[in-house]
Amino acid sequence: MQEVIIIGAGFSGISASKKLNQANIPFLVLEARDRLGGRVYTKKLSEDLYLDFGGQWIGPGQDRMYELCREFGLEYYETYDQGNNLLDFGKKVRKFKGLIPKLDIVSLINLDLVLKKLERMAKSISLEEPWNHPKAMEYDRISLAEFISVNCKTISCKKIVSLALETVFASELNEISLLHALFYIKSGRDLNTLINIKDGAQLHRIVGGMQSLIEKMAAPFHDKIHFNRTVKKILQENEVIKVKGEDFELTCKKLIIAIPPPLVSKLEFEPMLSGKKRQIIDRISMGQVGKCFMVYKKPFWRENDFSGQAFADANSPFQSIFDCSPKDTKYGILMGFTIAKRAREYFTKSKEERKNIMKGKLIQYYGNEAAEPLLYEDFTMTDEAWSRGCYAGLYPTGAWTGFQNAYSKAEGNILWAGTEASPIWFGYIEGAVRAGESAAESVRLAYKNS
Repeated sequence: MQEVIIIGAGFSGISASKKLNQANIPFLVLEARDRLGGRVYTKKLSEDLYLDFGGQWIGPGQDRMYELCREFGLEYYETYDQGNNLLDFGKKVRKFKGLIPKLDIVSLINLDLVLKKLERMAKSISLEEPWNHPKAMEYDRISLAEFISVNCKTISCKKIVSLALETVFASELNEISLLHALFYIKSGRDLNTLINIKDGAQLHRIVGGMQSLIEKMAAPFHDKIHFNRTVKKILQENEVIKVKGEDFELTCKKLIIAIPPPLVSKLEFEPMLSGKKRQIIDRISMGQVGKCFMVYKKPFWRENDFSGQAFADANSPFQSIFDCSPKDTKYGILMGFTIAKRAREYFTKSKEERKNIMKGKLIQYYGNEAAEPLLYEDFTMTDEAWSRGCYAGLYPTGAWTGFQNAYSKAEGNILWAGTEASPIWFGYIEGAVRAGESAAESVRLAYKNS
């Protein structure tokens, strides 16, 4: 019998494993994929070319991520953020610098008021008990889309706010409650942090890709990670937990579940999970995002004073585009986010069609130099069986006030990890690390007192 079994070898599961390993508590990790990382996935295309198909950024306030980089000697560098950004609205492309594009004065004032109102409301939310806010029922009754519709008085303001928030949440704004949006903003410090590169959540990238960090974390206990192990059933019998798959059965005293909520819903539990736990799991849906990469010999747009950042309304499949070139600029890489409804439409097309669509947009933005890429790649976690979406699970209207923190609560000797179990940096890799460490600490304290 194992002391602990961990389901999932993403950042949360491996963070829990690292802490247990340091405490000399026996454990095993079961991972359905053939790789580490979960919703982090660095694809190596050659010796010197890699693309982060999953999570890729870290920024101020994500203290554990920076501590881990220092612990394992990994270098990070700033996302390129110099020169002109582009705004593609109404089939017209305009240049601007800074965070806010040039709009008519009424739209600019409206935009400022809406963003400040969201910030002010988010500050009043408790991360531990968002459902106890005096206006929690009111905020949880409406979607973020309804709030935007009421508060944005001009079409330009609504378009700017919508594309920014779609990029933050990786979803249509009618899919999440206003209360969840406010909690999420507070969880990641503030809205300015979540949107921005400078001093924001997109400030730094890791040299070699994000997956290089989790590989270093897991190296001391790699033999305890069992890949291609799909868990089907979990049985709690007295103080023993049986974990079953098609060709294995293992037992443990404590179980840590560190996989996305929709995957938890596929597991068979005996006895069944509590009613609240089952119902919140059924309500949480995953964000939908595709990452689309065009690789060039060099970041030529920089020579023409462009940042590589572009933002577009629904005439483009890409809500936003960023410069994702490596630190040494051996290649120039532009990455486009296609999110929610736009992503669903985009990925119905063939890969060749997708390549041509992105190339056409980049030619429109940056001229004929964009017509000769070395290659195009794209990826969506929505189509990966063991992720079902990205960045994170999202709460619809009524979920927070109806079920509170039922998702993150332990059930018997089963503990929950994953970024959705963290009140701090919910939806980010930092949140995944914190949730994994918290679950492991609970195990450590129980083990110490046993």
